[in-house]
Amino acid sequence: MASSGPDRPIIHGGMPTQLPDVDPDETQDWLSSLDQMVDERGRDRARYVMLRMLERSRERAVGIPALRSSDFINTIPPEREPDFPGDEDIERRIRSYIRWNAAVMVSRANRPGLGVGGHIATYQSAASLYEVGFNHFFKGKDHPGGGDQIYYQGHAAPGIYARSFLEGRFDESALNNFRQEKSQGEGKGLPSYPHPRLMSDYWEFPTVSMGLAAINSIYQARFNRYLQNRGIKDTSDQHVWTFLGDGEMGEPESLGAIGLAAREQLDNLTFVVNCNLQQLDGPVRGNGKVMQELESFFLGAGWNVIKVVWGREWDDLLTRDTTGALVNQMNRVPDGEFQTLSIETGAYNREHFFGPDPELAKIVEHLSDEDIEKLARGGHDYRKVYAAFESATKHKGQPTVILAHTIKGWLLESFMARNATHQMKKLTNEDLKTFRDRLRIPITDEQIDSPDGAPYYHPGADHEDIRYMLERRRELGGSLPSRIVRAKPLDLPQDDAYADLRKGSGKQQIATTMAFVRLLRELMKDKQIGQRIVPIAPDEYRTFGMDSMFPSAKIYSPHGQTYESVDRKLLLAYKESEKGQLLHEGISEAGAAASAIAAGSAYATHGEPMIPVYLFYSMFGFQRTGDSFWAMADQLSRGFLLGATAGRTTLTGEGLQHADGHSPLIARTNPAVVHYDPAYAFEIAHIVRDGLRRMYGDGDNEASGFGEDVIYYLTVYNEPINQPAEPEGVDVEGILKGAYRYAASPVEGDSPARILASGVSVPWALQAQATLAEQYGVASEVWSVTSWNELARDAESAERWNFNHLGEEPRTPWIATKLGEGGPTIAVSDYMRAVPDQISRWIPGSWMSLGADGFGFADTRAGARRYFQIDAESIVVAVLASLGREGRIDPKVAQEAFDSLRIDDPTAVAGVKQEGSPA
Repeated sequence: MASSGPDRPIIHGGMPTQLPDVDPDETQDWLSSLDQMVDERGRDRARYVMLRMLERSRERAVGIPALRSSDFINTIPPEREPDFPGDEDIERRIRSYIRWNAAVMVSRANRPGLGVGGHIATYQSAASLYEVGFNHFFKGKDHPGGGDQIYYQGHAAPGIYARSFLEGRFDESALNNFRQEKSQGEGKGLPSYPHPRLMSDYWEFPTVSMGLAAINSIYQARFNRYLQNRGIKDTSDQHVWTFLGDGEMGEPESLGAIGLAAREQLDNLTFVVNCNLQQLDGPVRGNGKVMQELESFFLGAGWNVIKVVWGREWDDLLTRDTTGALVNQMNRVPDGEFQTLSIETGAYNREHFFGPDPELAKIVEHLSDEDIEKLARGGHDYRKVYAAFESATKHKGQPTVILAHTIKGWLLESFMARNATHQMKKLTNEDLKTFRDRLRIPITDEQIDSPDGAPYYHPGADHEDIRYMLERRRELGGSLPSRIVRAKPLDLPQDDAYADLRKGSGKQQIATTMAFVRLLRELMKDKQIGQRIVPIAPDEYRTFGMDSMFPSAKIYSPHGQTYESVDRKLLLAYKESEKGQLLHEGISEAGAAASAIAAGSAYATHGEPMIPVYLFYSMFGFQRTGDSFWAMADQLSRGFLLGATAGRTTLTGEGLQHADGHSPLIARTNPAVVHYDPAYAFEIAHIVRDGLRRMYGDGDNEASGFGEDVIYYLTVYNEPINQPAEPEGVDVEGILKGAYRYAASPVEGDSPARILASGVSVPWALQAQATLAEQYGVASEVWSVTSWNELARDAESAERWNFNHLGEEPRTPWIATKLGEGGPTIAVSDYMRAVPDQISRWIPGSWMSLGADGFGFADTRAGARRYFQIDAESIVVAVLASLGREGRIDPKVAQEAFDSLRIDDPTAVAGVKQEGSPA
């Protein structure tokens, strides 16, 4: 039993974890000792001793959390709440219509014989949060300030569709086709979640990839400031709203970048965390308090935190709480118990929440059990939510997080706060009737019992409620969600910008990474697109040779540079500026990818085509942040990804974790990614030029009016070579299609062997070609494969066309036509065999691939290449072996070459010198 009376302590920092008391008598002894010290020695002495106890507990490694949370009550007291500007009765009815239609839509999607799923409970818990925004805060695309960016919680999508139905944007057939995007006819269904690629005129941001909405919205708000500070667009009146679940906050990406938002003072950003205390299959923190935990995280990171815990019915009770009994109880009760209390009767709440303490029981003695049952959570109270939203938009110098206490499945009696709501998709007719009564929807029992199922409800386009909601949206700038592309094709650089790369490097050796950086510097000078290029790197600008950009382009910082750089006397000193062009993300590939997403979608989000160029260690791209690149594709972002220091054997001093042998395969799984693995600078010039045309010019899709929704991924290397000049009459179509013959055979021969090589392996192929000609008299030709992936896609496209046009002349894959009949084909790359093997079945003649399969390791390039058997000598033996199998030479020749060249012995190349960057 808690103590009572005027000396009752008030807990001012509700703990995020509630622990059981295994020895109450001992606990009481300690508490009595503290009481005695306060009574006899005073509060100052007691404070000192407690602080020393905390200090000693840390010395003894006892885990005592810092109390960085406030009481479990509303941050904004009633006396500070603004007047509510809307018509509360109308807005309550609008919420009821939307709640009903969202539930009916999902229930219909799960009717017998269909059963495509859907989520009911999430939106029901968050309806008030969204409706406050829609009616009073969310600025649309036609707003003079440019409109807000809103990241809707993925599972709440049915409620957003239901609102659009009331606005007349969807008809009943669209709602009936929820989660049926193809079978009902193209464009007639609604996707499960916010997917811009699937609904490109409606959704702006994909959010159901757990945790990415948080980090992506932070970098979106940051990019808005970047556009503002660089003078590209005035974004000062635009706000980013991010709706998240408390369970979703357990994802590392959800909290991983909140420090950046505070550091850059992004007061244009508000997180709204729907704290319904429940994740997919159970409580978020059953034994703790997730709102207190999140408050601690965000306060510690430097955010403004607003808690919306209790509805207005609790205000009077808190006023009566003169001893702190109620606040203490709110602080003590764990989330798991609150979840139970939320679905129980008023009598149960009186007994179990208020009853154990006479002071608490006294506070509610004037309330009936029905009154207690109606004590609402703050996230369902329109006035409390409005006060929080208004405070967030007026707060300066910090981002804001609103932690809103709700009940999952609110008003759906059989769903509310149930651990199984993620699996509960279907409402029974009795459920619907109870729900109807609570919402006061004018639908009869007979309509609900109809064989066609419960109907949707729309009061009519001329009804005052619909006129009200449409007028609110008109005043705020139009209906949302909405995605509008207003960008126009850019005037792109002409031949001069690419001239240096096409003429080669002469006697100087440069790697393809450096060649790309040279081109990038040239493009950044262009008067038309230069300022639209957004270079992005995760703390590797110097590694990629981009420090030469520091003095001119400068590193973006909203605070400028307030210190003297330690390398200020150097020509290429580190230089920050609020107008800086370079986004230097620190050691955060996830953050860099989020910046690329924001920049790459600015053509739609802001009507300003921006060109992200994200350079990263190749191994740390698709492997580490592949989910982000998928979100980038889903958001219809465009731009260039540069997997620098690519390949499994070019960065071998760094060892296994830096050895990329498979990123082309991961890139292949993303339908929007166009991957190239160029060998030479002049190939890069043609690829980049075509990428700019496809993404930022007219593209190949004339209907779009502005380029194509693709992403260019180039793997480039750190191994310096003499870059050759572009051959006269080079096959540009072949470069862009994925392969072209770079070197004809130096000796004559029927059906020469074909060595298909990509990227850094092309010089090995040329060396092998020379050896085959000079020592064995074997004819071979070298093909530079700029994209295994694009060749495979073309071939698969031909196969699909043939399958769907069985009575017509079949198409032949481009690479098969290009190569024609010939000798054996040997494919080699610095990647796994699976990369070139993508095209093997379409290649005429015999096929053999060489690749760097297995884990990487630290060694010299020569040692690694001999180990993987992909070097020039290995190619020689592979060609000879293939010719031997075809009976064109004596098979013993291949065996003798294998033995003499020691193909199976990495120690044979131990003395080979290497040049170039180790990292």
